[in-house]
Amino acid sequence: MPTEILMPALSPTMEEGTLAKWLVKEGDTVASGDLLAEIETDKATMEFEAVDEGVIGKILIAEGSEGVKVNSPIAILLEDGESADDIGATPAAPAAAEDTAPAASEDASPAPAQAAAAATPAPAAPAGADGSRIFASPLARRIAADKGLNLADISGSGPRGRIVKADVENATAAPKAAAAAPAAAAPAAAAPAAAAAASGPTADQVARMYEGRDYEEVALDGMRKTIAARLSEAKQTIPHFYLRRDIQLDALLKFRAELNKQLEGRGVKLSVNDFIIKAVALALQAVPDANAVWAGDRVLKMKSSDVAVAVAIEGGLFTPVLQDSDMKSLSTLSAEMKDLAKRARDRKLAPHEYQGGSFAISNLGMFGIDNFDAIVNPPHAGILAVGSGVKKPVVGADGELKVATVMSVTMSVDHRVIDGALGADLLKAIVENLENPMTMLA
Repeated sequence: MPTEILMPALSPTMEEGTLAKWLVKEGDTVASGDLLAEIETDKATMEFEAVDEGVIGKILIAEGSEGVKVNSPIAILLEDGESADDIGATPAAPAAAEDTAPAASEDASPAPAQAAAAATPAPAAPAGADGSRIFASPLARRIAADKGLNLADISGSGPRGRIVKADVENATAAPKAAAAAPAAAAPAAAAPAAAAAASGPTADQVARMYEGRDYEEVALDGMRKTIAARLSEAKQTIPHFYLRRDIQLDALLKFRAELNKQLEGRGVKLSVNDFIIKAVALALQAVPDANAVWAGDRVLKMKSSDVAVAVAIEGGLFTPVLQDSDMKSLSTLSAEMKDLAKRARDRKLAPHEYQGGSFAISNLGMFGIDNFDAIVNPPHAGILAVGSGVKKPVVGADGELKVATVMSVTMSVDHRVIDGALGADLLKAIVENLENPMTMLA
């Protein structure tokens, strides 16, 4: 029976995307792992791979189409012996499957792109013990029959919980259904709070306010829509509080200059931001209770220091994550940050490179900003807003007035995860690391 290829969910936040380019055409034969199309998500352009083998019978969505909903059909895949005449017989997915699609896509979205293709079931699909229909690809059903496997005992990893070839070939793997339930529960629990948030004036109401005035209307792209939705949610649902400190940078600037002179032959040039990343990573280890994330009905305490760093790009920003930052040298962090920032600006980051982390850094010091307050990016517990280093008069330990390079920082904190005293301990550790930079190499 002809199989529908569905629009994949290539990131946890993706609800719709742009089908940027087809890499196959009608009549092409494809195998599992072959590239089918390029999909623009809210963050990047990603390649979409086939799960099943067959022939592309019909392309339903033209390339360049925007706003294609996740799990909507984009093409028809034919099995051996089928022709385009069979396409009209492809049934629509049952209502029950549509109702469960969001939960299933949440489970499938963090997986690699090759896990994103799905299909409607053939009429001969078997039923589970409770009489519910089992969704499986034709290839998966054939392999199961050849191996004498009962599809009711196999958990599907495809969208809508559909059983695909890999599931049948690895039929002894532990079921995923139990793990999927808690993952879906957290977004569901957060839904009432989001729904209760007050909405502003409509687009038409705003347009009427400026009737008769010249302006240019700019349509929102996927990234801007996601930024608007996530940060609005963050400000409305996260109980922020703010901690501020001034940091004297003279010792760090001197130490950095000495290191850069010694590393010049290796082509390494450390930035102040590299030291800030390292300082935050070590502080999260020194204050482990602050190295945590909010997970709806629980807090997850992280073992390693995975630090996210905001990178401005045209039309928005990315927050690539430097995993295990506490374990890496300054030169390694510097090289990794440069690579992530470059690929972020080219929109070439993979989802796993900008998802996760427990704490973030946003540095506007290079733009001459003295200080600012950043918005916590959920599920992170905090974010450090970094201003520029400026010469200021300060009173030294001996009581004498002197001039020092001072950098102002503000730490925005999620009060659900970190209380005031704990946040103060974390910020104190960050300050001590930056004012005594040699200790970060110990």
